[in-house]
Amino acid sequence: MLEIFGQIPLVYLLLLGIIVIVIAWKVIKFAIKIFVALLIFFGVLIGLDMLGIFQWIQQMLSNYL
Repeated sequence: MLEIFGQIPLVYLLLLGIIVIVIAWKVIKFAIKIFVALLIFFGVLIGLDMLGIFQWIQQMLSNYL
């Protein structure tokens, strides 16, 4: 069996590398989902701001207070 760094078999290092790649891919995939969710959230906020919803709410609140 091939060995590298003394006592560690090469097969174990390859398995460890595959596991690290899979975990890294899952983290990147999660980060992309969070990024898309934030884009949608801020897009909705920008759209509501362009429609004047927040200004209308502010005016309604200032009339009652």
